[in-house]
Amino acid sequence: MYSFLLSLHSVFRWLVVLSLFTAIIRSFTGFTSPRPFGRLDNAIRHWTATIAHIQLMIGILLYTQSPLVSYYFGTDEPDNPEAFFFSILHLVLMSTALVIITIGSAKAKRKKGAYAKFKTLFLWFVIALVLIFAAVPWPFSPLAQRPFLRSF
Repeated sequence: MYSFLLSLHSVFRWLVVLSLFTAIIRSFTGFTSPRPFGRLDNAIRHWTATIAHIQLMIGILLYTQSPLVSYYFGTDEPDNPEAFFFSILHLVLMSTALVIITIGSAKAKRKKGAYAKFKTLFLWFVIALVLIFAAVPWPFSPLAQRPFLRSF
């Protein structure tokens, strides 16, 4: 089960990044060149938040099954940077990013006018994307390296 969740989490990472990029690009073009906030824009806003929440649920399940997290909290010497990264840093940054995505989506939904909706989405989603990029265990990361995509 653990390896399946790990692979699923790895695949969903790219769905989150792709949906955030799509939402950011559409919102940027929406507030820089005035156009109406249409049904597609609203669907992208909604699905970006939904995909991020699904990723969080997969991540929480993975967190409860992780031997690295169990090791970190079960030892008297928590000096392993990789264990710290996944047990604390990754969890805190990703949870914060999800809260920011949720707030940004909710605020944009309630704004009056296309410009305000686009600008709100853009600002909140860019902040979330920066946090996500900081918290992903990239193959070149100094704290924890993982491949770009895990296979099932």
